[in-house]
Amino acid sequence: MNNRLDVINVAEGIDVIDSGYYSRDFAAIYLLRQNNKVAIIETGTNYSIPAIESALIKYGLSFSDVSYVIPTHVHLDHAGGAGELMRRCVNARLVVHPRGARHLIDPSKLTAGAMAVYGEKKFKEYYGEIIPIDVARVIEAADNFVLDFQGRELKFIDTPGHARHHFCVWDKSTKSMFTGDTFGISYRDLDHQGDIYILPSTSPVQFDPEALIQSINRIMEFKPERVCLTHFSAIKPDTKVVNQLIESVRFVSDLAIKHADKDDAESFIYKDMMNYFLKGLNEIGFRNNKFAEDRLSLDVQINTQGLIYWHKNS
Repeated sequence: MNNRLDVINVAEGIDVIDSGYYSRDFAAIYLLRQNNKVAIIETGTNYSIPAIESALIKYGLSFSDVSYVIPTHVHLDHAGGAGELMRRCVNARLVVHPRGARHLIDPSKLTAGAMAVYGEKKFKEYYGEIIPIDVARVIEAADNFVLDFQGRELKFIDTPGHARHHFCVWDKSTKSMFTGDTFGISYRDLDHQGDIYILPSTSPVQFDPEALIQSINRIMEFKPERVCLTHFSAIKPDTKVVNQLIESVRFVSDLAIKHADKDDAESFIYKDMMNYFLKGLNEIGFRNNKFAEDRLSLDVQINTQGLIYWHKNS
């Protein structure tokens, strides 16, 4: 966890903070403030909790003022801190997708799966202990579920494609959509003179390109003024951005079909995907390929793994 705290206001009652996961400005946590109560969208990991506490203190608030904890899905960079956060936020309810609820109530399978990937030492270093959440404190938000947050309507929409346990959250009052990983990845330090570059998240194990494109289009039916990405912060989803994102979903899916059966499929897909993203960044005027390659290396690696899994299991 880094020691820097930036609390950036992106709309009325909406602040973004850096979870501190992996690297600077990699994964966001959003605070929604209404009548001195708070809803937290995305939790980061256990190591993100001091940053959340500092942000609350900035507004004269505390964990007891948190009404809802809302991970968009149960991947651990989004929900790893949910159990510890709920332990501290004694008045809060957890709002989670029906397909993900059981994994936060009993996180044993979630923990075992991640430990198999990272090893026990790295797992503890990244996430700490994943704490179970009392079922009595859990709200399962199915498609079109509406939550009344202090008179502020939050609507939950089922958005598969990145994961089947993924919803997005529509904040009607500010016309903001909290999109988790469904609306892709776009880092503010890769912006160039007001232009942004966006890329899809195809991480294992439930990537589904057609479902993802349908979910992106469904998000746009709400005509959002901003989409609040977990990776990273809020952007304006104009037609250019939407088209770029959908085009890149199709491109990377085609890469999987092209290379997945090769002996060295991972290196072929990784190289072609990275070159495609660097070309896109160059087209908006961002020329520092070394910085961009370092910035995107983990995303491209995870995307590659997800694409190979999808191709082999579809």
